[in-house]
Amino acid sequence: MRQLTIVFVCGWAALGGCGKGAGKAPPPPPPRPVEVLAVAPAELRSTGEYLGSLLSRGSVIVLPQVAGYVRAIHVSPGQKVAANDPIVEIDAREENAALSSASAEAESAKARLGLAQQQLTRAEALYKEGLATAQEIDQRRADVAAATAAVRAAGAQVSQRQVALSYRAIRAPIPGEVGDVTVRLGDYVTPTTPVTTIAKAQTLELSVSVPASRARTLHLGAPLEVLADDGSVAVASAVSFIAPEVDPKTQLVEIKATFANDVGLRPRELVRVRIVYELTEALQVPLLAIQPEQPGVRVRDRRQERRARGRAPADPARPADRARLRRHRRIEGGRSDRGVGDPAAARRRGGDDRAARCGLGQWQRGEW
Repeated sequence: MRQLTIVFVCGWAALGGCGKGAGKAPPPPPPRPVEVLAVAPAELRSTGEYLGSLLSRGSVIVLPQVAGYVRAIHVSPGQKVAANDPIVEIDAREENAALSSASAEAESAKARLGLAQQQLTRAEALYKEGLATAQEIDQRRADVAAATAAVRAAGAQVSQRQVALSYRAIRAPIPGEVGDVTVRLGDYVTPTTPVTTIAKAQTLELSVSVPASRARTLHLGAPLEVLADDGSVAVASAVSFIAPEVDPKTQLVEIKATFANDVGLRPRELVRVRIVYELTEALQVPLLAIQPEQPGVRVRDRRQERRARGRAPADPARPADRARLRRHRRIEGGRSDRGVGDPAAARRRGGDDRAARCGLGQWQRGEW
């Protein structure tokens, strides 16, 4: 009987031990890793993007100065030319003939002047010997003066014909790149017929229109950026002109800036423009560390998470415990182009604050 009792007790103990082992809960999982970044002051920009157009102050439309038929074309589209290089020649046979006639008249006037001077010299010699009168001397002197004036008039006619002849050769007024040549051999052109364009694209002027409300916050020298197709900054410049008046039709204010064209932009091209209205310093929080909530946003605060560990359950009726239960700080405000939050509110956070930027959805109460 004693043996059976021992066996029963051992069996009961064994069964009790098995039941205890089967009801034991598994150990809790380890805390999940959360990436933490130090929050430090950085530059915060208030910007606006617009569509602007490029202009070239060195771009000109080439027009003839006289009418006539095109006899020769010396350039092709896209060709680089220097100042005074020939572009197009207009029929100049009539002007050449007129120049030849004027030159011949000038030679004749010079010959008459030479004869008048010889006659004056001869008359002065006879007057000294008493063989000529003073009236003859006066007449010869008047003949010389008239011949001299005729020579000057003939020379002016020659110069005029030379200028008119030079108009028959259309030349480049500035150095640059030739645009489309719109005339062909044999075409009749007039002073209102466009021949081609020459663009000097080394320096470009940017024109962009902004709302009047934003223009009031602008100042000369404000940063301005021309953006590439991928959104990167292609050219950095500064505002050099702010129109004093608003366009009455669009209620927009024209803004201009000039820059050296080192990226291959072309006149009359439309580009994306970013204007920086204000530069401030503020603490910037990664976007992944933000939890949207009305009317602002919330940022997980590592220091408050640590202080919340090991404390007794908080009483929501107590203001201090109610603040601790939130376990985050609140930043009121909207978004900027590089950070989130109002700069004035963001500056209230210390420079040694830290914020988590990933794994927010995996947090458990009391974990870090």
